Amino acid sequence: MIPQQCSMILSPYSELYDMLIPKDNLLRKINELVDFSFVVNELKDKYCLDNGRQAIHPIRMFKNICC
Repeated sequence: MIPQQCSMILSPYSELYDMLIPKDNLLRKINELVDFSFVVNELKDKYCLDNGRQAIHPIRMFKNICC
């Protein structure tokens, strides 16, 4: 089951990301340049909206696998 959400819930530690990861980091640049919303559109028919456990957000899973 994938929740009906428009944005991902960010970690309470997201401020650490800004302090520790340099602004010119490659993965930071990729995150700023690429719109990952296509992942949700491609996979929305693979998730049940009302049955099963809550799934990890597809964009998060895509980023974990690819990066």
